[in-house]
Amino acid sequence: MSTREKHDRMANAIRFLSMDAVEAAKSGHPGMPMGMADAATVLFGKVLKYDPTDPHWPDRDRFILSAGHGSMLIYSLLYLTGYEGMSIEDIKNFRQLGSKTPGHPEYGHTVGVETTTGPLGQGLANAVGFALAERMLAAQFGSDLVDHHTYVIAGDGCLMEGISEEAIEIAGRQKLGKLIVLWDDNHITIDGPTSLSVATDQLARFEASGWEATRVDGHDPEAILAALERAKTTEKPSLIACRTTIGFGAPTKAGSNGVHGAPLGAEEIAGTRAALGWEAPPFVVPTDVLDAWRLAGLRSRQAHKSWNERLKGTDHDKRGEFERRVRGELPSKFAEVTAGIVAKAQADKTPVATRKSSEIVLEALTAALPEMVGGSADLTHSNNTKTKATSVYVEPPKYDGRYINWGIREHGMAAALNGIALHGGFIPYAGTFLVFSDYCRPSIRLAALMGVRVVYVFTHDSIGVGEDGPTHQPVEQIAALRAIPNLLVFRPCDTVETAEAWKIALERKNGPSVLALTRQNLPLMRTDANERCLTARGAYEIVAASDDAEVSLFATGSEVSLAAAARDLLEAEGIPTRVVSVPSFELFLNQPEETRKQVIGTAPVKVAIEAAIRQGWDAIVGSDAAFVGMHGFGASGPAPKVFAQFGITAENVAATAKARLKKG
Repeated sequence: MSTREKHDRMANAIRFLSMDAVEAAKSGHPGMPMGMADAATVLFGKVLKYDPTDPHWPDRDRFILSAGHGSMLIYSLLYLTGYEGMSIEDIKNFRQLGSKTPGHPEYGHTVGVETTTGPLGQGLANAVGFALAERMLAAQFGSDLVDHHTYVIAGDGCLMEGISEEAIEIAGRQKLGKLIVLWDDNHITIDGPTSLSVATDQLARFEASGWEATRVDGHDPEAILAALERAKTTEKPSLIACRTTIGFGAPTKAGSNGVHGAPLGAEEIAGTRAALGWEAPPFVVPTDVLDAWRLAGLRSRQAHKSWNERLKGTDHDKRGEFERRVRGELPSKFAEVTAGIVAKAQADKTPVATRKSSEIVLEALTAALPEMVGGSADLTHSNNTKTKATSVYVEPPKYDGRYINWGIREHGMAAALNGIALHGGFIPYAGTFLVFSDYCRPSIRLAALMGVRVVYVFTHDSIGVGEDGPTHQPVEQIAALRAIPNLLVFRPCDTVETAEAWKIALERKNGPSVLALTRQNLPLMRTDANERCLTARGAYEIVAASDDAEVSLFATGSEVSLAAAARDLLEAEGIPTRVVSVPSFELFLNQPEETRKQVIGTAPVKVAIEAAIRQGWDAIVGSDAAFVGMHGFGASGPAPKVFAQFGITAENVAATAKARLKKG
């Protein structure tokens, strides 16, 4: 058998597993796997460094299927190359409930899937984070331990989505030469030819952003291999446009949108088998073809063995630190550091904005945790995310810094943070204004879905932004973030709660966290020494009533001190009032019912106070409670006057509580 015949049969195995699985499911996207089978065969058969027996080998090359709708491509490859977590039964159960082969690739669900993709462009932007993490980790531990590439298969939709522009600009600026993107240039989308919506010269676009870009015949394995080998020699990231035929081999549907997102049908599949000379029945891979693929899966075993030997020969302390970082474990001194931050804040008692509180906390944490890498979307001095330990920028050629200037690219930044976290070795955090969390939201949602540790520092968290006006005053954003499952949202009231929020966020390995922080100064509310991390409860009584409480005031962030002032007004009138700080809805709602009842209390009047919309509060205080907050957008003016304009004052809170008492 000639080399080309062997290649064709290996590629056809991908094609027929993909079309047969989609047909069995009566759902899916067969066209992309059929079109990119040749490129994938070259990549996994001759180029990619991986070991199916150890999918988590730290120095493996990363492969990201950004065009996640073509998920049968990666599932076929995982089965063919011998990943233990992927059987032919899993292929047969494509898109079935509980299977290892869901409609789009899911990180943590399927062994060998590096990131969850499907929302187009996300995988490409994640890959920028992967590639950047590789360079940073290599700078810290050396190329003997860290020296690998990141490969991406992206589709037309990935390049159309706006996130792609941010991602390719970041990659070009950072000169990520180990990032190689194979673009499935098939000229087809669901609605029809790409000419309906695109007139962009993509190669020129990428070149303008600092990439190498070339075009090859996506069905010529020698041309694909040559392009991949050439891409590995450049200091720039590379785009290889693979001109392909979507649904390659299908007699009547190839090259059309008819094969993009629907099963081919029995007649078309039979015609494809005849056209490509594939006689095996559905879900059967001929022995010679499967053997060839399994040998391809063993291709990097020697490289893996050599790496293991280098790791064993590494200095004891360096090796221990590398392995700790890869495992994602915090250093033993972490708890001591956070306790010291709290003690220092309580001794100082200086009123500060919680964004400043966060900076104080970060100064200590980043000094103690070398894995923390920070950044901002061009708002460093507003977000207060840069510290002495992270004062050096991450940039070529050294990549030895710990702070990334993402530019004004929140969407690309948030997606790249996911890639950095998924790569391993780092805990990424970055900042922007809370109102611009909307630009980050798709990536935050995926971080929550994947359960990865990313920390978002969102400052200027309310109408307290003041003069910048309603365009920059977040009103609905905090509720929208709280609506995302598996995302912890913290709105701390002072430095102590901010330190505790950071502690929880860093200890949490199975999901992302948001810190929503103020622009305006706030007094220290937690003045009593207490070793317990009260923020971990989600809500707790921060100021007690003088007697059996008649009023309970519930507040977050900057409104906790406002609630305390309202309490003083009510107590002065003989109305026993308590204040409950609610730094995290999610943590509180996860407490046992009895604990929640104790915190909520039995006061006949309950008032929730937050400079945001009410949504979400009813789950805590009930729909019959009063609410002092926002019911629309904000206004431009000095912050105190804006708060007064919308009735978010101690006086109005007290008046609201008294009015409810009279009704009762």
